[in-house]
Parts: sequence; structure tokens; C-alpha cells
Amino acid sequence: MTCDQLPSPALLPPGFADRLPLDAQTEANGTQALLSVFASHGYERVEPPLLEFEDTLLGGAGAALAEQAFRMMDPDTRRMMALRPDITPQVARIAATRLRDAPRPLRLSYAGQVVLVSNDIAGEDARQIAQAGIELLGPDSAEADAEVVSVVAEALGRVGVADLSCDLTMPPLVPCLIEQAGLAPAARTALMHALDRKDAAAVAEHGGAIAQTLITLLSAAGDAEQALAALGTVHLPEQARLFSDRLTATVAAIRARLPGIQITVDPVEFRGWKYHTGVCLTVYSLTTQEELGRGGRYRSNDHEPACGLTLRPGAVFRAAPPVYVAPRVYLPFGTDAAQARRLREEGHITVAALAAESDAEREAQRLGCTHIARRDTLVPLVSA
Repeated sequence: MTCDQLPSPALLPPGFADRLPLDAQTEANGTQALLSVFASHGYERVEPPLLEFEDTLLGGAGAALAEQAFRMMDPDTRRMMALRPDITPQVARIAATRLRDAPRPLRLSYAGQVVLVSNDIAGEDARQIAQAGIELLGPDSAEADAEVVSVVAEALGRVGVADLSCDLTMPPLVPCLIEQAGLAPAARTALMHALDRKDAAAVAEHGGAIAQTLITLLSAAGDAEQALAALGTVHLPEQARLFSDRLTATVAAIRARLPGIQITVDPVEFRGWKYHTGVCLTVYSLTTQEELGRGGRYRSNDHEPACGLTLRPGAVFRAAPPVYVAPRVYLPFGTDAAQARRLREEGHITVAALAAESDAEREAQRLGCTHIARRDTLVPLVSA
């Protein structure tokens, strides 16, 4: 291969990208704003490593993520390691080990990068994405579910994303019905595919004695109050009814905390919640129609009840209004250090000359500055 045939040094693997100054700073500042709201509600930050031993990272709650993890061998220990595809299982591990004796309820927050073999999240082509979220460990109640939703809603409001939709599901409900119906394995598989496609005709064909119940549940999806009213008319076995009642209680608890939020319910949705064991939720922006985050109830590594919600900062800041960009002030060579410090304390960005310049204004414009410091005043620059 000749030199002119070599790949461009800017070429990156599919799904990976450089984040350039304005976008990188917006995400960093916004993520810090989210974390500050989490902290104000008692959620203490933890910072798990990007890389762990495979059997640790992909054990417990992380077992469901094995297909999404990049793997490599540690040259020191000769053990296989994996890059995290999700931070929640790491928080579950920390809670069950390092913080096992910490008082409950245990409230933890986090922010960091994850790497996926492939990304099936709608609207995302990236395989390296940011996550920021909270986990509430210990209580198993509708009030705990609602706290997670309300704290995240407040954090989103802090960065300017106020019009939200919270979509609730109960992934164990349908499998519970199918398990108790005693269907043959082939019929179960066909029925799950039919429910995944929302195909009522195929559900009628493969559903046997529970076909009508499942069709009613299919038609119940939509606005929370209407969906729960329809769900209440369905005759369900005892265990399935417990799942249904918990879904109803969680909607009521969220509504009590966030009266204006839009809530929808889909009682038969079960996709994408591989380690979740109860109520699950997805948060959308009504403005951009984009998924901002998802989460739900699961069991920590020692089977402790837990509930969390993970945001995707990239999606969050696409839905947020444009950020304020502070004035960028050029400091000619020899500018008084006290004046420069005062400008920064007032919220300005300063760009200092490192040598005397013949035309300070032209140099300031070249460096993207909006103002130039002249003695004790700021002079706006006229765009060239």
C-alpha cells in the first residue's frame, strides 16, 4: 500500500466519532447540571471503571448484556476483560459489595461513556455513547419508582427539557400469563413473536385459552388512565394481577408527584428490558419525539430490589434549547493579570496572546473572539 492509499488519519471505526469543542463543552456542562440535581436529592455519585473482568462485569444483572460487550485479554493476568455496555449493572455490583453495609434506601448517581457492539436505540448510530442516571436500591414500592421519575424530570427541566412523556411497561406480565397457560414451546415462541409485532390475528391463532385476554391487553395500550381502566376489566391470574396492580400504583404515584406529565402504558411490551423484573419506563421529549432515557425495576447482584433510570445526554441536549455561549475576550499581550482574572470571574472566556501582535483586532477575530480587552473596557469586535 502506497502512502497515498493509506487511510485518512481522521477515519474512525463505524459508530465512533470525535466530539468537537462546542458539542463537547455543551455535553460536559449539561451533564454536570444533571448530576447537581441528582446530588440535591441525596443521590451520591459513583464512578465505576470503563473496563472490568468479563466474569464480573457480565455476571449478575450484567449477564443480559453479554452480546453487547467488546472483549479483550488482560496481558497481565491473562484473564478476559470486557468494556462496559451499560453502567447500571456496575452500580448494582458496587451496591452489593463495596456499599453492602451502607444504609438503605441507597441512592447513587453516575455519568460516563459506554461502548456497544451495536446500538439498536432509535435515532442513534453511535456505538460509544454517554450515560447519566440514578439508581435507588432497597425499597420495592411504587413511591420509589415515582421518586426516580420525578428526580429525572427535575434534572431534565434544569437543562431546559420540560415537555416529557413517560411510557410505562410491565415486561413480566405477558410471560407470566403465557407460563401459566401451559402452551407448547412452539406455540409460546410464535405467540411472543406475534405480541412483539402487535399482530392480533396471530395472537388469536397461537394464544389458545389466553388469546382473548392478550388481545384485550393489546388494545389497552395508550393513555395511562384509559389503558389501566381497560386492564382492570381483564380477568388475570393472581400473579399477573399483582403485576397489573403495581403498574396502576406506579402511575398513581408518578401522577401525584408530576401532575402535568404525559403518561402512557403498554401492558404487553416486553422488548429491550433483559435484566428488568418489574415496572419499566422510557422518557421521551414531546418536542423532538426522541427517546431521552430508559430504566426500571431490577434485582441487584445480591437480589436486592432496585429501580433506576439512565439518560442519554446526547439525546437530552439535542432536545434542550441552545446553550448560552459566554463572550470570548481576546487579551492583547501584556494585559493586566488582575483584569483578566476579573473577566473570568464575571463569566467571560479569555484568550491570551502569547506574544506582541501588530494587529490585535485581526488576531482576535482569527481566534474566534467576540470582544477585545482595552485597558478597563471590553470592545466588541465587528465580524470581518
